[in-house]
Amino acid sequence: MNLVIAIDGPAASGKGTLARRLADYYHLPHLDTGLTYRAVAHMLLAKGWSLDDEAAAVEAAGLVDLGGMDREALSAHAVGEAASRVAVFPEVRRILVDKQRGFARRAGGAVLDGRDIGTVVCPDADVKLYVTASAEVRASRRLRDIEGRGGQARLADILADINRRDERDTGRADSPLRPAPDAHLLDTSEMSIEAAFLAARTIVDGVLAARSDA
Repeated sequence: MNLVIAIDGPAASGKGTLARRLADYYHLPHLDTGLTYRAVAHMLLAKGWSLDDEAAAVEAAGLVDLGGMDREALSAHAVGEAASRVAVFPEVRRILVDKQRGFARRAGGAVLDGRDIGTVVCPDADVKLYVTASAEVRASRRLRDIEGRGGQARLADILADINRRDERDTGRADSPLRPAPDAHLLDTSEMSIEAAFLAARTIVDGVLAARSDA
């Protein structure tokens, strides 16, 4: 069985958690493609290079190792903010998309989540999911996550940040965030993680059943 699952959606929509659950359930490798952009941003910040220096960002993108990304280090808020800035550079996106496509071509398939998986990285994916939720719900989730790790933040600030990132992601000229025409929409605003997982599983199992019957 070769199964590629593409999951897209805005920040804090729950797509990462869903992707990890699906990857575990179907025994597939998982790639959070957002980490690749965070890795570029982290490298620029660590070297003291400007986030507006496209040549430096391109150099950093070429050095990104998909097997060596430290999720803990790359999860910092400042890195996420910086990542959304370097992600607008077309050549950075081209380099990272090539790496991401290589990951998706693994024998047996893979689960990838990000902003342009179903539309750009894996347009021929077997299953495409677009996971979303209201900005207010996503801000509340992000606040709970921050507080759960012992941090502090203001809900209003998080909401403003999410709205800014949404605007950047949907408004960029190269690979904007949008659902693929054949993506299954999952609005998780009123869903628990378990409910979202079961809904996604139903979609994937339906695709696999149709393939078996073909």
